[in-house]
Amino acid sequence: MNEQRRDILDMLAEGKITAEEAERLITALERQQPTASSPDARPKGKARYLRLVMDAMEDDEPTRLNVRVPLQLLRAGVRLAALIPPRALDQANAQLAKSGVPFDLTQLKPEQLEEFVEHLDEVTFEMDGPGAKMRIFSE
Repeated sequence: MNEQRRDILDMLAEGKITAEEAERLITALERQQPTASSPDARPKGKARYLRLVMDAMEDDEPTRLNVRVPLQLLRAGVRLAALIPPRALDQANAQLAKSGVPFDLTQLKPEQLEEFVEHLDEVTFEMDGPGAKMRIFSE
């Protein structure tokens, strides 16, 4: 129960407002809040998937790429990376650097991933280009 609804019910219990007034106030509150069917109704920080959608033209044919990655897969990957011996991580980092990917696998920490996931709701990446549109977001 949210705080505003509780305040209304407290005022009703104390006799400060009538039941009809409480009902009108609660109805007004519900109109201000998104419905469960609304795409924005998911509580913040509760993203379950990372989504990449791309529409493009390839050889004058429309092409669509739609990738949905469960965030649990990312979490599992980070936990598994913690089990890799340091020497193997150093070798993997060297190969990544050799391929032009400046990423340090030893810096992957599960608690940092949770912080990242928590902020995914605030991020949407959209790119429009000649013949292609891409969008990355969480859901």
